[in-house]
Amino acid sequence: MNWLILVAFAVVFDSLRIFTDNYSSDVYFKGRLAVSQKIYHGISHVIIYGILLAITGFNVLNVEFLPLILLIISGVFASLSGIPYFRALELDDSTNIGIFTQLSPVFYLILGWFFLGDTFSPMQLVAFAIILSAPFLIVFTARKRSRKIKIRAVIYAFFYVLIAVIGNLLFVKAHDSTTINFVQEIGVIYLSSGVVDLILSCSIKKWRRRFFAVSKKSKGKVYVPLIANTFFGLVKQFAYRGALVVAPAVALASVASDSAEPIVIFFLGLLLTLIWPKFGREKLTRKTVLIHLIATALVVIGIILLQF
Repeated sequence: MNWLILVAFAVVFDSLRIFTDNYSSDVYFKGRLAVSQKIYHGISHVIIYGILLAITGFNVLNVEFLPLILLIISGVFASLSGIPYFRALELDDSTNIGIFTQLSPVFYLILGWFFLGDTFSPMQLVAFAIILSAPFLIVFTARKRSRKIKIRAVIYAFFYVLIAVIGNLLFVKAHDSTTINFVQEIGVIYLSSGVVDLILSCSIKKWRRRFFAVSKKSKGKVYVPLIANTFFGLVKQFAYRGALVVAPAVALASVASDSAEPIVIFFLGLLLTLIWPKFGREKLTRKTVLIHLIATALVVIGIILLQF
């Protein structure tokens, strides 16, 4: 059952990654151009994954052309998905975004039907409705003055998940037809992602100005959550990809991760808010906690039903 341990690590560290993203976006970027953090992520990804590929003896000439292109395009999508992701974090808190982003199983099945000819069972259609009801519950139980903001957050989260899922499907396609190991696959994907991040950051002047202005104003303190985020993301990627490799079936690792993450985000958010309010930053009113609990339960039930 080693793959379950890897899934647990992936879920916990991805949840911490989301909270550090939310913290840096709210505290240092104050809801404006949080996406400019991509200039840091671009630099860190190029350095870390470039070194990783060098250490593992990666040779681009030894990689089949089509799988290599698919891995690179997957990295491009990983970079582009960060744009709506950071915009969603500017608008809403970590727990809500964590619930919204658990729409990925729905997208996997829909795109599988569209591109691969997969079919739906009646139970999976029911699961679609249950999963989609979670973000709608959060939106329509919000106060009227914040409802429009949450709707915008849902839209951004929708595009984030859609882009990320397409990138992951490209990775799966490449993995099935390449001879390089999964560590090098991750290296190619996130090196490509880092290069695109840098290209975007260098091309968009207001991103550069915003990031360096925040860095100067915070006297470099913004790099603390950013570096922590890099570490959390690194552990998450290797733990999750490792689980996919050693699990008896890829679907088992995927479902276990998707089912557990909203629960971990919810309770971790409550714990962090009680212990370290400036980091957890969740609203602990009775109504909010109850709604989050119900929405989390709906997502988990829906993801489990998708397997029938």
